[in-house]
Amino acid sequence: MSILVVAAHPDDEVLGCGGTIARLTQKGQDVNVAILGEGITSRYAQRDQADKTRVEALCDCSRQVAEMLGVKALFTYDLPDNRFDTVPLLDVIKVVEELVQRVQPREIYTHHNGDLNIDHVVVHRAVLTATRPTVGCPVRDVYAFEVPSSTDWALGQFQPVFQPNVFVDISDVLPAKLQAMALYASETRPFPHPRASEALQATAKRWGAVVGVEYAEAFELLRSLR
Repeated sequence: MSILVVAAHPDDEVLGCGGTIARLTQKGQDVNVAILGEGITSRYAQRDQADKTRVEALCDCSRQVAEMLGVKALFTYDLPDNRFDTVPLLDVIKVVEELVQRVQPREIYTHHNGDLNIDHVVVHRAVLTATRPTVGCPVRDVYAFEVPSSTDWALGQFQPVFQPNVFVDISDVLPAKLQAMALYASETRPFPHPRASEALQATAKRWGAVVGVEYAEAFELLRSLR
């Protein structure tokens, strides 16, 4: 079965579903990851002022993470960090449509619509549009994941609020998720930031307690065809 993760930025794939990726690849599933944005130029006043070596270094981190997690294929793009809303939505949709045609995924994991980060919201909209349940669409299940420091920092002010109804036991692969995030050295933060290793472990433990396992990742099932 082919699976596609569509993320806005380098590290979102790990934060949102790194444990699930590790678990799926260990079971022999073909997991493909697409990262639509370069993830760093918003830290500069103007995008053209960005240090290109830092952009390239972050992309290299994504490749290391993909290799470590056993990802079949990594697709990276150059949408402007935290400026996805300046790109015509149709252009983003076409990127996702091309990915769906190429990968033929049965399942897609992507961002939640209620996130604080505008890029996450654009990606969510693009994925839902690109995977409309028309005849011939290979996608059967679409899941939304949470991203610490975006889904939580929205503080429930944007609708819809993240309401997970699918949970994946990542008790055996949590170390792989934490190790993968550690490869994104420029994106990690010290505790009590939500992207700190201790916080990621605490989040996984919280969701695990909800469903009776040690550690879990939470998803909202947006659509399923059985």
